Amino acid sequence: MDNRNVLSKTLKPHWVVAIAFGSAIGWGAFVLPTDWIREAGPIGVILGVLIGALLIMVIAVSYGFLVDKFPVSGGEFVFTYLGLGRINAYICGWFVTLSYITSVALNASAIIVLFKFLYPNLVEIGYLYTVANWDIYISQIILAGISLIVFSFVNIKGITITGRMQFIFSLALFLGALFIGIAMTLHSDTSFSNLQPAFNSDIGGWSSILVIIATAPFLYSGFNNIAQASEEFNFSSKMAFKLMIFGLASGGIVYAVMVYATAMGAPWQQLVSERPVWGTGDVVSNLFGGFGLVILTIALCMGIFTGINGFMVSSSRMLLAMGRAKILPAAFTKLHPKFNTPYIGVITAAILCFISPWFGRQALLWIVDMTATGVAIAYVYTCASAYTFFNWSDNPIRKLFSLTGATISLIFLGLLFIPGSPAFLALPSLIALFAWIFLGVLFYLFNGRRYRNIPKKELDYYILGKEVLQDERKTDSIRKTGTK
Repeated sequence: MDNRNVLSKTLKPHWVVAIAFGSAIGWGAFVLPTDWIREAGPIGVILGVLIGALLIMVIAVSYGFLVDKFPVSGGEFVFTYLGLGRINAYICGWFVTLSYITSVALNASAIIVLFKFLYPNLVEIGYLYTVANWDIYISQIILAGISLIVFSFVNIKGITITGRMQFIFSLALFLGALFIGIAMTLHSDTSFSNLQPAFNSDIGGWSSILVIIATAPFLYSGFNNIAQASEEFNFSSKMAFKLMIFGLASGGIVYAVMVYATAMGAPWQQLVSERPVWGTGDVVSNLFGGFGLVILTIALCMGIFTGINGFMVSSSRMLLAMGRAKILPAAFTKLHPKFNTPYIGVITAAILCFISPWFGRQALLWIVDMTATGVAIAYVYTCASAYTFFNWSDNPIRKLFSLTGATISLIFLGLLFIPGSPAFLALPSLIALFAWIFLGVLFYLFNGRRYRNIPKKELDYYILGKEVLQDERKTDSIRKTGTK
């Protein structure tokens, strides 16, 4: 068997929470409130994000158990391999890779939206073309490219630097959001009447809430980055579930606060009818002037940075795991000779993300749909895999949670794919998604035979490593699943 490269165990607990929380928040909490409010009304959004957080916590039960059992890079790909076999593992890994890479792309593109609001002249140099009423300029492409290059360099330098930066960025993000929420409540020109009507009257209360719940896989997808980083924990993997819950709860608070703050500042129907570039920025600037805008901008920048940072970690670790399993080229298993990081995966993710700035702001919303799809599929597979590890007589509670988590995940998928659903995917999102599926099928046709023919014992070693295989308790768990 080939030698298996191992990542360094340097991640501290508070860095891991920051990876989960910062990735889940990203740019959306600060850029998208007006888009969400237009669809669901302020109370509809707030209820949707909070209910979504609770539903994702149910799914996190399965993640927590599996990370404790199998703390190696690959997360959902590894769990599905153990519970449901190789073919399902490849399908899951392909969709998870989509969700991680598109999440990096989303945050890199959000920098363009920020600069278009703050320094419009800077991002309107060298007009190229227009996509969905959004003008594309060469300066926007350069700006997004620079951000990807910078964070690629940071990720290649090592997880210690990444984790420390993530914690600082996440703390600034959380405090900035709370400050804005409190300031909006205390300002003399804000009013709770601005929160009315509570829902989008065109679709009603329940549909308004469901529209937002359907995006919960996207909104909170960062919590599962903990699974990707688990090989690098310098603490017990038993803490993983608690860290996930803490990250999800913190994320729900920030989403709710930013939607509340945006709606409090102005009558929301008037605000969204103006189709602002950055509605939250307009509200804060009008009420608090330059000082408020600085606080909001810092928080937004921190959200963008944590999103790029966290999902680059996860993208590169997923590519590393699939490279170890021989379904991706062996180059993805190479670690940097000095920094011991999967640098090929980092560079590949950055190159793929460079596509998104060429399609403008509307592409952000299309990518949100694709990301939600990829993450929901990952949730289904993870919960279904966890279900195979338990039986009703010995572990009825965990069995029930894994079954409930799989059901919730399937509902998320149904909201995205069932015609007539308030969250049904837009045509451009469906086209992009089917293109990704087509690429996945082609890739498997070229590489699947080698992957299928690796002896199970050998593939277990490549995916799990000696430490996990030598743990008798975990070996017993693998045996009970009847992995093919």
